[in-house]
Order: sequence, then structure tokens, then C-alpha cells
Amino acid sequence: MKELKQYLEAGKIVNTQGLHGELRVESWCDSPAFLCGFRRLYWQPQGEPVRVLSARVHKSLALLRLEGVETVEQADRLRGRVLYFNRQDANLPQGRHFVQDLLGLEVVDADTGRSYGELTDLFKTGANDVYQVTDRRESGAKDYLVPVIDEVVIRIAPEEGKVYIRPIKGIFDDAD
Repeated sequence: MKELKQYLEAGKIVNTQGLHGELRVESWCDSPAFLCGFRRLYWQPQGEPVRVLSARVHKSLALLRLEGVETVEQADRLRGRVLYFNRQDANLPQGRHFVQDLLGLEVVDADTGRSYGELTDLFKTGANDVYQVTDRRESGAKDYLVPVIDEVVIRIAPEEGKVYIRPIKGIFDDAD
């Protein structure tokens, strides 16, 4: 079973906005809007929380005002810092998971139990996400791409350390 991290990376401060300490944050969440939903963030995992005074989306960034950051000079010194959130503060819809919880899970056949490897990356393609599954059993590692669609991904079970799939022809075998 995979241990789930309590504090997850939310994004990185990339610049300042205006003269009153507002921060431009590159969101590492699904969207900047998700990041703007938090009322407290953390400078480090398990550290003291910092209150979010205001948050709004601007293009692809989250613009945040944080307690204790009141000038552009204070904000500029924070450039490059990573912000964290507590998973208990996040409200994920049923059936949704944090990417960090998925990475490292074993990908197995839902019908036979055959192991295909480890989920090592996730790509957002627009139409649907794609899992990268790495098989390290043979000489050298081999990567496979698995579409995240209902017909293929049957069940995601981080508590078991597994993702159950029903692969379509050509993913793991050499298609003619």
C-alpha cells in the first residue's frame, strides 16, 4: 500500500504583480482556479500555514495575496518558492485523485491480474489523459501509453497500490 502525502505541492511563485505584494503563482494543480480555492497554504510541508488574503485567476496563473507579504520587495524575495496545500483542505469530486497519489501505482489487468508495470507519468492531451506505464522487468525499461478512458481504466485503487485496466489491442502487444 502506498503512503499518501499529507502536504502536496501547489505551485511555484514565478513573479510579482503590482506594488502591494501580490504574487504570480504557476499552479501545479489541475487549474489556477483550483489553487485559488484555498484559504491557507504552506511555505513547507507540515509548516505553519499562511493565510490567503485574496486569490484570483489571471490567464494561466493564480494571483495570490498572502498574509505578511505587503510590498513588491517582500514579494520579489519569494520568487522561486514552492507553495504547498494540505490534502484535507482540498475537496476532490468522487473518483478523482491527486497525480502524486497515482504515480508509482502498479498497473494490473483487471481480468487476469497480470502486472504491466508501474504508472510513472500522466499526460493531459485534451481529449483524455494518458498514463505512462513503465515495465522494468525485462532488460531495460519499456514505456507504454494507456488512454484514461472508462473502457480501459476499470478502477483506481491507491489504497491497494494498484490501477486496474482492461487493455485494448495494441497497447502491450505488437499490433500487426
